[in-house]
Amino acid sequence: MKKILLVLSFVLMTMTVRAKTLVVYYSYTNNVHDIVTELTRQIAADVVRIEPAEKGLDYAANNYAIGSAQISAIRNNPNDASSYPAIDPVDVDPADYDCIIIGAPLWWSNMAAPLQTYLFQNGSKMAGKKIGLIVSSASSGISGVENDAKRLIPDGDFLTPSLWIRSSQTSNASSMIESWLELTGYDITTVAPNILDESNNTNQTVFTIDGVVAGNDAYSLETLKRGLYVIGGKKIYVSK
Repeated sequence: MKKILLVLSFVLMTMTVRAKTLVVYYSYTNNVHDIVTELTRQIAADVVRIEPAEKGLDYAANNYAIGSAQISAIRNNPNDASSYPAIDPVDVDPADYDCIIIGAPLWWSNMAAPLQTYLFQNGSKMAGKKIGLIVSSASSGISGVENDAKRLIPDGDFLTPSLWIRSSQTSNASSMIESWLELTGYDITTVAPNILDESNNTNQTVFTIDGVVAGNDAYSLETLKRGLYVIGGKKIYVSK
């Protein structure tokens, strides 16, 4: 039994160490900032906050006229870099991560313009990555933000569903985020089983760890760590 637990502990440790998550967000009212703060209490991640290059703008003035104009410019010519507002440089490379979670406010039924700038500049580096989307809005639905994310990251592997947290629900973000992480299988997306020698059949996955081949007794990772499920719906067998 001790050997089983030691080997499975090694599996858990090595499967989680290799995967890295980046959280990228923009927040004007700080609702998204509060949501991201809660998210990073529940997961390990590096965090980047996008900031507009032009400081001191009052986006709320005149019924959010500045933001409305920025969104209109992007809608009119989404393939032109000059349509996107300038942002401060970001020195973190999303290509270095396995999963990217985007925290996005909704502006006029679209993703906030500064965050669109970041994704326009970096979306190609996110090809094949797991992409999670968390959206904050006062009331409007989030389909426009989802469409923006998929347009800007055309080759991303999106976690479904996206998480929609209305502004009035920000104080309840903790439980909503916890449920979303479980619903999307986030724990599964952040493991890296390919680092172990593996052979498969239709019912089970057998790992070889330092020459120890699995067999006989079945133990599910579900029994060892809440939220980390049997990979691919299969059980992992380890020898005594």
